Amino acid sequence: MNAHSFGGLFFCSLSLNSIRKIVMVKAYAQEHVYKHPWERVTSASWRKFADPENKRTLSHILEVDTLNHKLEPLSGKLYIYATLALTCHASGPWFIKEIIGQDISNYVESTVVDAQSKSMQLTTRNVSLQKFIEVEEKIRYDPHPDNLTGWTICEQETSIRIKPLSALASMAEKVEQRCAERFMQNSVKGREVMERICKYLEAEFSWMAP
Repeated sequence: MNAHSFGGLFFCSLSLNSIRKIVMVKAYAQEHVYKHPWERVTSASWRKFADPENKRTLSHILEVDTLNHKLEPLSGKLYIYATLALTCHASGPWFIKEIIGQDISNYVESTVVDAQSKSMQLTTRNVSLQKFIEVEEKIRYDPHPDNLTGWTICEQETSIRIKPLSALASMAEKVEQRCAERFMQNSVKGREVMERICKYLEAEFSWMAP
C-alpha cells in the first residue's frame, strides 16, 4: 500500500513476538493491538504515506500512485486500488537485482473499507519479478472484541514464495527466510508510523473538542 496500505505490505506493523510460522509456502501471521478506536487507526492508515515526517522511516517506498477508487453507496464499501513502487532491497533477494539489473520493484495494493461493519482490509501483491518471487500481504483492521469502541486489532499475513530455477533450488528456502526478515523489519517501521499518527490524531481531536 500508497501506501495507504502499505499497510499494507510493509506497514501495518505488528509485533514480532506474535509471529507464528506456517508450513508450505513461507508464510507468517502477526497481530498488533492499537489502543485507539477503529476510525482513528484507519485514518492513520490513509495518512501514513502522505505525511512528510514518515518519509525517513519508510525510505524504501519511492512512489505511491492511486490507480482507481470506487464507492458503493448501498453497501457502504469503498474500493481503492493503488500502485506502489518499492526498492528491491525492501523485499527481493540480491541475486534478482543482479539478474535483472535494477533495484526497483512494483506492487499493487487493493484496499476495501466497509464502514458499516467497521472493517478495513488491504491486500498487496508484487507485479514485478514474478518469475522469481511471489509476495502477498494481507492486513485487516477491526474493532478489538475486548474494547469495541476504544481499541483496534490489526491482523497481518505475509506469504513469500521463491520460484527457484534448477540451479537455485537449494537456495530457495534461505532466500525466502531472508525476504521474510526484511518484510518483518519493515512491518516494525510501519507500526511505529501508525502509532505516531494515531497519537497525532488523538491530540488533534482533543484540541478541537469543546
